[in-house]
Amino acid sequence: MINKKITLIEGKIDVDAIFRQKIFKENGGEDDQALFVCNLTDVMRKFHLWCEKMPRVKPFYAVKCNDDDNVVRVLAKMGAGFDCASKLEINQVLQYGVSSDRIIFANPCKPNSHIKHAAATNVSLMTFDSKIELEKIQAIFPEARLVLRIRCDAKKAQIQLGEKFGCDPIQEAPLLLKNAKDLGLTVVGISFHVGSGCLDPPVFREAIYAARQLFDYAQMLGYRMNLLDIGGGFPGNTGTDIGVFADVVNSALNEFFPVSPNEDRIEVISEPGRFFVSSAFTLGTTVHSKNEILNKDRKVSHVKYYINDGVYGCFNPIISYQEVFQPYILSRHTVNGTNSEADASKLTCSIWGISCSGVDKICDKLTLPRITIGDVLVFTNMGSYTIPIASNFNGFPIARVLYFAESDSWNELDEPIID
Repeated sequence: MINKKITLIEGKIDVDAIFRQKIFKENGGEDDQALFVCNLTDVMRKFHLWCEKMPRVKPFYAVKCNDDDNVVRVLAKMGAGFDCASKLEINQVLQYGVSSDRIIFANPCKPNSHIKHAAATNVSLMTFDSKIELEKIQAIFPEARLVLRIRCDAKKAQIQLGEKFGCDPIQEAPLLLKNAKDLGLTVVGISFHVGSGCLDPPVFREAIYAARQLFDYAQMLGYRMNLLDIGGGFPGNTGTDIGVFADVVNSALNEFFPVSPNEDRIEVISEPGRFFVSSAFTLGTTVHSKNEILNKDRKVSHVKYYINDGVYGCFNPIISYQEVFQPYILSRHTVNGTNSEADASKLTCSIWGISCSGVDKICDKLTLPRITIGDVLVFTNMGSYTIPIASNFNGFPIARVLYFAESDSWNELDEPIID
């Protein structure tokens, strides 16, 4: 059972101090469950940073990235919109008082029952990228406000999406706009997604230009589109700079969708996920076992450490998109910043997950000081595509989550604490 209570902290949140208190002192280093520390103030700061850097672009948080209730609740309170991919995600968002016009059903290939649910909850804004999807929507929810998703792939991204979703903007998109017109459906805009974890900021200019061309074509068909969805792909790890993306996006919007008193104002939205949550979640894992491998001289040449999480749990990104994780050590024997018991010399080591699977390897070829059973390995930037994908494979529990916020930031929400 995940404890949803939020603890308010005066001053800055000290993640290491929390791990020492919750793992070493309260559990004696013997807890069988890994522990997330969620910094909700970090989520709030990211929201303010987004609004500062891209004031024309309203964020619609991608729930799939991390569907944590407290994250959704905080972003709902701050005024974010939401990118939902299923009826369950729609229901999760609606329960926090989010109006249906703050949701985009951004799944281009929707099961019929989910389209029916969108109609029942008045979530009318939804994406499509094929004629078949148009026909499904026309039969089930003809009043829907449709957004055509085009393909424009980043040269480099952690997860490429264009092979699965999005139509060709030159060949297919004009035909689909005409198909929608023939079916009597309303198309209100264009969307794209350059790829999750984009490392190619200039691709946003290319995609926004392609959208502009389709806005102009749609006008010839009699549509007056008013929505541009620039998707996700924005980095969220500590130290990454949203500014380089914002510069490209803002410049392209000014060039291709300028604000003019003589034209209808275009609403611009986006679907950031990892930007809001990656750095907000830090995972503390406990070393429960180790195996020292000897060389021919009977000296330790390599150490295998085993921790209480793994690739079938919150380290799933290792499998999903070959994420590389680098921990730091919190030793229960540390005194004044040094390990009083462990050998200070460093050894080659690997870190393995808790399951019995042979592929459950988290890190390899590391060089670290000797680690004692009961020590904590801390992994930062663990907020995106971790908890929602984690399973109880082999019967091991998913990491628990503790929530913290700085008092000053929480007061701006005018929101009570969850008990």
